[in-house]
Parts: sequence; structure tokens; C-alpha cells
Amino acid sequence: MNDYFSVGKIVASFGLTGEVVLEHALGEKTDLKGLEALFLEEPKGTFIPYFVESSRAKSNTETYIKLEGINTKERAQRMAPKMVWLQKADFQKFAGKSSPISMLGFNMISDKDDLGEIVEIIEQPMQVLAKIMLNGVEALIPLHQESLKKIDHKKKQVFVELPEGLLDIYR
Repeated sequence: MNDYFSVGKIVASFGLTGEVVLEHALGEKTDLKGLEALFLEEPKGTFIPYFVESSRAKSNTETYIKLEGINTKERAQRMAPKMVWLQKADFQKFAGKSSPISMLGFNMISDKDDLGEIVEIIEQPMQVLAKIMLNGVEALIPLHQESLKKIDHKKKQVFVELPEGLLDIYR
């Protein structure tokens, strides 16, 4: 699963020829030109490739995509709401450097120690959470102006200053 990154989900069908609308968190308007395949998780832990015939940007967070073999509105409707994953190389190509999702795979470091790899970014209306595995337990770390100190893109590190006792609930 380390080779795949969740970028969003298919939220709707569009038109009569089987196009779908991908709602993504890539951080910028993108038409995904050059993307050969995206992956849907069916069943959990198994990634099924769907080859991209064409794509075009709709907005900063949505892209229209025509997938090979999906040729009717009804077939496209069955694709929603499914999570969409990209392979690591494609993810790095399309993720905006300033978007929170670009921190996936980075190591989170506090003043005291290396907390672990960021395995998921959860964007909520009022905050961004980074999910890490801390001693085998899923930990959600809020990222905001006070806690996020520095991001080193070259070393793939996120430096945070966390409130006293935040990690105690996960240990």
C-alpha cells in the first residue's frame, strides 16, 4: 500500500458517454494529462487499474475523466462513490507542492523524536489532520499554524511542535 496514494474519490457521472467526476485533493487545477491509469480499491487492499482515455479539468478540486471500458452513464454511476488511488510516481507528478496531500510519505518529527511516516491526510473544513502510525496505533495529529513549524521537501520531513500530552493518548 506504500506505493499507492489516495487522492480523492469519484463523486458522480457526467454526460451520457461514461465520464466520471473525480473530486481530488491534489491542491491545484489539473487535467491529469499523461496519467495512464488510476486505481480503485476493490476489495480492501486490492487495487484495480482503470485506464484513462481522456481527462479535463473542471475546477481546482474536480476533474472529468473518461475511463476505458466505461461507456454508459449507468456504468459510470456505479463507480461513485469509490476512492481513487495513484501510484507513487503519478502522485508526485500531479500533487501540488503547497497542498497538504503533498506531505504523504513524509516523516513527522517533533522536538523530541521521529514520530513516523504520514500515511494519510484528512482535510476537514476547519483543519487538516495527519494520520501516522505511532507504536502500532493510529494517531491523528492536527496541522495548523501553531503546530506546523517547517516542511523539508528534499528530506521529506515535516517538523511539528505539539501541545504537551497530545501523544500520551496514543501511547
